[in-house]
Amino acid sequence: MSYDLIFLLEEYSIKIVLEEILPQLIPTEVSYICIAHEGKQDLAKSIPTKIKAFQFKPDTKFVIVHDQDSHDCETLKAELLEICQKAGKSDVLVRIICHELESWFLGDLAAVEQAYALKPQSLSKNQDQRKFRDPDRLNSAKQELKKLVSEYYGGTHSKAIAPYLSLADNKSHSFQVFVKGIRTLIHNHLDS
Repeated sequence: MSYDLIFLLEEYSIKIVLEEILPQLIPTEVSYICIAHEGKQDLAKSIPTKIKAFQFKPDTKFVIVHDQDSHDCETLKAELLEICQKAGKSDVLVRIICHELESWFLGDLAAVEQAYALKPQSLSKNQDQRKFRDPDRLNSAKQELKKLVSEYYGGTHSKAIAPYLSLADNKSHSFQVFVKGIRTLIHNHLDS
């Protein structure tokens, strides 16, 4: 099968989140697939193979989603784009999650409340605190989320939070950049 969009993802938990939010961003006439990898090295090795495997449809667009972790964001993005260019695809959208996926969750504490059936406003009342106004600045969003919800476990609990994420109200800048990038990509695709 051919796809209009192919999402190459660093890890499975990103796939879980995207499978919840992409149907809100992508119209049904646009086909897409999310392909999760087993971390950074697996993704980097896989990019050229995936680009070559889908080159039979030249208008297919690729989107790479990767955690920043401790990398420099611009350097990481440039490295990923270079891998794509060497594989013959220069129009790839690369989005870096600053610093890790949990930043997106901390950007929407109301979603975390709903996912864990917590008392309304028990967490979301804190959304205007400095660290939650800009959760991308936190070096360890995962640890911060565990402080708020002790049973949080990334791989499985992403599925609980993802359905409640607001596309409009998330305080994570990297989340908003991702959403805007997908909307622009879709708009350009439908106009072509």
